[in-house]
Amino acid sequence: MDHQEMYQKLVSRLSERTIVKQQEGLEGIVKKIPDSDAEGELDPRVFQIRSEQAIMHQSVKGENAIEQIDLENQEFPLEEFRAMMGWKNKDLTRTNIQTTYRTISGSNGLISLRIYRPETRANESVPAILFYHGGGFIGGSVDTVENPCKALAEKAGAVVISVDYRLAPEHPFPSGLMDCYDTVQWVHQHAQEIQVNPSQIAVCGDSAGGNLATVCAMMDRDAGAGIIKYQALIYPTVNMGKIETDDFRWDIEHYQISNHRDLIRSAIGEIGQSGEWLEKLYLQSKTEVTNPHVSPLIADDLSGMPETLIITAEFDYLRLECEAYARKLSRSGVRTKLIQYNGMDHAFIDKLGIYPQAEDCMGEIALEIKRRFS
Repeated sequence: MDHQEMYQKLVSRLSERTIVKQQEGLEGIVKKIPDSDAEGELDPRVFQIRSEQAIMHQSVKGENAIEQIDLENQEFPLEEFRAMMGWKNKDLTRTNIQTTYRTISGSNGLISLRIYRPETRANESVPAILFYHGGGFIGGSVDTVENPCKALAEKAGAVVISVDYRLAPEHPFPSGLMDCYDTVQWVHQHAQEIQVNPSQIAVCGDSAGGNLATVCAMMDRDAGAGIIKYQALIYPTVNMGKIETDDFRWDIEHYQISNHRDLIRSAIGEIGQSGEWLEKLYLQSKTEVTNPHVSPLIADDLSGMPETLIITAEFDYLRLECEAYARKLSRSGVRTKLIQYNGMDHAFIDKLGIYPQAEDCMGEIALEIKRRFS
């Protein structure tokens, strides 16, 4: 069996190796490692990449380690960190996905978009999915998520609009958020032009992009617009201040770690350690971290939010706050589904075509979009 055949077998097995849990009205699904029955350890592909990275970091004596950054240093290595974000991934589409580049006018300037359209019948209106890339509000790009967006467009039969929102620290909160929200309104207003159904609009994003997606849904709800009908959040950051609530307290003991202990603790820790400097660069002391548009988990009221899918990685620092957000949405009367990928670390969709879980994740979102808008 060659590498591609093995990869496809692993993708197929992910749909079989699942555990379904119902708790407090919340549907939770755990997807086990496709080729291992081990519990509490990294997926073999994550283990390989993490091991290689650990050796590389040791060879440069950790000069790029997050924990060595001086928050008061005026020469913060921003471009260096931006260059480290993302991963070269693969285009898995089997059909023609038309890509259109557009620039639209937002409330604070021009916004660049990439619009991915699958093969459809002439003049057919299909659902629209606005996608917001991750990168801690300071980095990431539409380039990194191009292949995931194309895969999602093909699998969901939907038009995917990837938003090149402005980044901090050059453009602190709420600049990027407003770009994202302005694009929601633009898609709704120009639905006929881009051949999408104005009553079938969803938002999606990974990490910081997941934050932007759900905050856009909150803003849409509060405005009474009712444009956003579904949100798919991939390991979103929803509590930037790590503020304890009745339902959330971060503790490493919530993670089952049976093997690969050092690598797992490193994977979890690097995201946790980034919080302080991301907050500094994104908010710049002009906004409280408790603002629901920064930390939606802290919002007093989540009722009226759109139906939700939340995707998590087992060994991600953000997993616990994502689970708390799913529970709070569910208690607020929002139909919510939670999927956890065992053995995965943060930002796994960046490795589309390398990690079978990344392709399966796009497939799960597509299935939910089709079900919601059928």
